[in-house]
Amino acid sequence: MAKKDNDWKERLNIVYSTNPDFNYQTEDDIEEEELLAANQQKLRTRIEKKGRGGKTATVVSGFVGPEKDLEDLARTLKTYCGTGGSVKDGEIIIQGEQKEKILTKLKSLGYTQSK
Repeated sequence: MAKKDNDWKERLNIVYSTNPDFNYQTEDDIEEEELLAANQQKLRTRIEKKGRGGKTATVVSGFVGPEKDLEDLARTLKTYCGTGGSVKDGEIIIQGEQKEKILTKLKSLGYTQSK
């Protein structure tokens, strides 16, 4: 006889609602955003210094799609620029002032509405 799954372990540290219509969802239940085609993405590139210890970073925002595709795009941009960076809160953060390089690469990848 198969052992019954103990799903209570997945719900540790969860605060429950008193709403009788509340439906608890696990991470598996949440659907990811649909990936827009590259030519429909409206990516915005800006240079930031604020909150980075005086260091300059280039931020790409406005990506619509799954987190994995955003991370793949970030990896491509970091490799092209030859610098480090990260993905945080749906934005790609590239070290240094790389705006022109990033815009050139985005256009070559088909992101024609990028600015």
